[in-house]
Amino acid sequence: MHRSPIKHCKNCGTAVAYRVPDDGDIKERAVCPTCDTIHYENPLNVVGTVPHWGERVLLCKRNIEPRWGKWTLPAGFMELGETTSQGAARETDEEAGARFEMEDLFSVLNVKRVGQVHMFYRARLLSDQFNPGHETIEARLFTESEIPWEEIAFKTVKETLERFFSDHRKGRFGVHTLDIG
Repeated sequence: MHRSPIKHCKNCGTAVAYRVPDDGDIKERAVCPTCDTIHYENPLNVVGTVPHWGERVLLCKRNIEPRWGKWTLPAGFMELGETTSQGAARETDEEAGARFEMEDLFSVLNVKRVGQVHMFYRARLLSDQFNPGHETIEARLFTESEIPWEEIAFKTVKETLERFFSDHRKGRFGVHTLDIG
Protein backbone atom coordinates (compact mmCIF):
# COMPACT_ATOMS: atom_id res chain seq x y z
CA MET A 1 0.00 0.00 0.00
CA HIS A 2 1.20 3.51 -0.79
CA ARG A 3 1.74 5.59 2.32
CA SER A 4 2.90 9.18 2.49
CA PRO A 5 4.11 8.95 6.08
CA ILE A 6 2.82 11.37 8.65
CA LYS A 7 5.70 12.11 10.99
CA HIS A 8 4.23 14.49 13.58
CA CYS A 9 0.87 15.13 15.18
CA LYS A 10 -0.94 18.08 13.62
CA ASN A 11 -2.41 18.95 17.04
CA CYS A 12 0.57 18.86 19.38
CA GLY A 13 3.67 18.23 17.25
CA THR A 14 4.69 14.94 18.90
CA ALA A 15 6.19 12.26 16.66
CA VAL A 16 3.42 9.79 15.75
CA ALA A 17 3.58 6.02 15.93
CA TYR A 18 2.00 3.74 13.34
CA ARG A 19 -0.25 1.21 15.08
CA VAL A 20 -3.82 -0.05 15.21
CA PRO A 21 -5.76 2.48 17.32
CA ASP A 22 -7.51 1.40 20.51
CA ASP A 23 -10.91 2.63 19.23
CA GLY A 24 -11.98 -0.61 17.53
CA ASP A 25 -10.35 0.24 14.20
CA ILE A 26 -8.64 -2.63 12.40
CA LYS A 27 -6.14 -0.68 10.24
CA GLU A 28 -2.76 0.67 11.17
CA ARG A 29 -2.90 4.47 11.50
CA ALA A 30 -0.63 7.34 12.52
CA VAL A 31 -1.49 7.78 16.22
CA CYS A 32 -0.13 10.45 18.53
CA PRO A 33 1.21 8.82 21.73
CA THR A 34 0.75 12.11 23.64
CA CYS A 35 -2.77 13.32 22.78
CA ASP A 36 -4.14 10.10 21.17
CA THR A 37 -5.15 11.91 17.94
CA ILE A 38 -5.62 9.48 15.08
CA HIS A 39 -4.41 10.83 11.73
CA TYR A 40 -6.09 9.32 8.68
CA GLU A 41 -4.37 9.17 5.30
CA ASN A 42 -6.83 9.47 2.45
CA PRO A 43 -6.54 9.42 -1.34
CA LEU A 44 -5.81 12.64 -3.20
CA ASN A 45 -8.33 13.80 -5.79
CA VAL A 46 -7.09 14.77 -9.24
CA VAL A 47 -9.70 16.69 -11.25
CA GLY A 48 -9.72 17.79 -14.87
CA THR A 49 -11.63 18.06 -18.10
CA VAL A 50 -11.89 16.60 -21.57
CA PRO A 51 -12.21 19.90 -23.47
CA HIS A 52 -13.72 19.27 -26.89
CA TRP A 53 -14.25 21.34 -30.03
CA GLY A 54 -16.20 19.42 -32.66
CA GLU A 55 -14.25 16.23 -33.46
CA ARG A 56 -11.16 17.39 -31.57
CA VAL A 57 -9.98 17.43 -27.94
CA LEU A 58 -7.60 19.85 -26.29
CA LEU A 59 -4.37 18.46 -24.89
CA CYS A 60 -1.64 20.25 -22.97
CA LYS A 61 2.08 19.54 -23.30
CA ARG A 62 3.49 19.42 -19.76
CA ASN A 63 6.08 22.00 -18.68
CA ILE A 64 6.46 20.36 -15.24
CA GLU A 65 7.49 17.01 -13.81
CA PRO A 66 6.41 14.31 -13.67
CA ARG A 67 6.38 13.52 -17.38
CA TRP A 68 7.72 16.83 -18.65
CA GLY A 69 7.10 17.22 -22.41
CA LYS A 70 4.31 14.62 -22.52
CA TRP A 71 0.71 15.38 -23.48
CA THR A 72 -2.17 15.36 -21.00
CA LEU A 73 -5.67 16.60 -20.42
CA PRO A 74 -5.81 19.74 -18.26
CA ALA A 75 -5.99 18.42 -14.69
CA GLY A 76 -4.46 18.69 -11.25
CA PHE A 77 -5.01 18.27 -7.55
CA MET A 78 -8.32 19.45 -6.13
CA GLU A 79 -7.98 22.27 -3.60
CA LEU A 80 -9.78 22.59 -0.27
CA GLY A 81 -12.93 24.71 -0.53
CA GLU A 82 -13.83 23.73 -4.08
CA THR A 83 -16.08 21.09 -5.62
CA THR A 84 -14.72 18.56 -8.09
CA SER A 85 -16.19 20.50 -11.03
CA GLN A 86 -14.84 23.82 -9.71
CA GLY A 87 -11.38 22.28 -9.39
CA ALA A 88 -11.59 20.81 -12.89
CA ALA A 89 -12.60 24.20 -14.27
CA ARG A 90 -9.79 25.97 -12.39
CA GLU A 91 -7.19 23.50 -13.68
CA THR A 92 -8.47 23.89 -17.26
CA ASP A 93 -8.23 27.66 -16.98
CA GLU A 94 -4.75 27.55 -15.38
CA GLU A 95 -3.21 24.98 -17.70
CA ALA A 96 -4.90 25.72 -21.04
CA GLY A 97 -6.28 29.24 -20.76
CA ALA A 98 -9.37 27.92 -22.52
CA ARG A 99 -12.86 29.39 -22.67
CA PHE A 100 -15.35 26.56 -22.05
CA GLU A 101 -18.66 25.44 -20.61
CA MET A 102 -18.55 22.63 -18.05
CA GLU A 103 -20.56 19.53 -18.85
CA ASP A 104 -21.18 16.26 -17.03
CA LEU A 105 -18.80 14.04 -15.09
CA PHE A 106 -17.23 11.65 -17.59
CA SER A 107 -14.71 9.36 -15.88
CA VAL A 108 -13.69 8.28 -12.38
CA LEU A 109 -10.42 6.35 -12.23
CA ASN A 110 -9.05 4.77 -9.06
CA VAL A 111 -5.25 4.72 -8.98
CA LYS A 112 -4.83 2.70 -5.81
CA ARG A 113 -1.04 2.24 -5.97
CA VAL A 114 -0.45 6.01 -5.64
CA GLY A 115 -3.48 6.77 -3.46
CA GLN A 116 -5.33 8.92 -6.00
CA VAL A 117 -8.77 9.19 -7.59
CA HIS A 118 -8.90 10.96 -10.98
CA MET A 119 -12.15 12.58 -12.13
CA PHE A 120 -12.65 14.11 -15.58
CA TYR A 121 -15.59 16.21 -16.75
CA ARG A 122 -16.49 16.91 -20.34
CA ALA A 123 -16.07 20.59 -21.22
CA ARG A 124 -17.40 22.18 -24.42
CA LEU A 125 -14.90 24.69 -25.74
CA LEU A 126 -16.31 28.11 -26.66
CA SER A 127 -13.24 29.11 -28.67
CA ASP A 128 -10.29 27.44 -30.36
CA GLN A 129 -7.88 30.07 -28.99
CA PHE A 130 -5.85 29.21 -25.87
CA ASN A 131 -3.58 31.05 -23.46
CA PRO A 132 -1.71 28.32 -21.55
CA GLY A 133 -0.21 28.97 -18.13
CA HIS A 134 3.33 28.28 -16.93
CA GLU A 135 2.71 24.53 -16.41
CA THR A 136 2.00 24.07 -20.14
CA ILE A 137 4.45 24.28 -23.05
CA GLU A 138 1.68 24.12 -25.65
CA ALA A 139 -2.10 23.66 -25.76
CA ARG A 140 -3.41 22.13 -28.98
CA LEU A 141 -6.49 20.48 -30.47
CA PHE A 142 -6.23 16.91 -31.80
CA THR A 143 -8.56 14.58 -33.67
CA GLU A 144 -8.46 10.98 -32.46
CA SER A 145 -6.10 9.96 -35.29
CA GLU A 146 -3.74 12.89 -34.59
CA ILE A 147 -3.25 12.20 -30.88
CA PRO A 148 0.37 11.25 -30.08
CA TRP A 149 -0.76 8.16 -28.15
CA GLU A 150 2.80 7.11 -27.27
CA GLU A 151 3.42 10.57 -25.78
CA ILE A 152 0.43 10.62 -23.40
CA ALA A 153 1.66 11.39 -19.88
CA PHE A 154 -0.67 9.24 -17.77
CA LYS A 155 -2.65 6.01 -18.17
CA THR A 156 -5.74 7.72 -16.68
CA VAL A 157 -5.62 10.28 -19.50
CA LYS A 158 -5.20 7.60 -22.18
CA GLU A 159 -8.11 5.56 -20.79
CA THR A 160 -10.32 8.66 -20.56
CA LEU A 161 -9.50 9.73 -24.13
CA GLU A 162 -10.22 6.24 -25.51
CA ARG A 163 -13.62 6.20 -23.81
CA PHE A 164 -14.39 9.77 -24.91
CA PHE A 165 -13.79 9.01 -28.59
CA SER A 166 -15.73 5.73 -28.34
CA ASP A 167 -18.72 7.53 -26.78
CA HIS A 168 -18.41 10.35 -29.33
CA ARG A 169 -18.71 7.82 -32.17
CA LYS A 170 -21.83 6.35 -30.50
CA GLY A 171 -23.35 9.82 -30.10
CA ARG A 172 -23.94 9.43 -26.36
CA PHE A 173 -21.78 9.85 -23.30
CA GLY A 174 -21.86 7.81 -20.13
CA VAL A 175 -19.90 7.91 -16.89
CA HIS A 176 -16.95 5.55 -16.89
CA THR A 177 -15.42 4.10 -13.75
CA LEU A 178 -12.34 1.92 -13.70
CA ASP A 179 -9.37 0.86 -11.65
CA ILE A 180 -5.88 1.58 -12.96
CA GLY A 181 -3.02 -0.80 -12.14
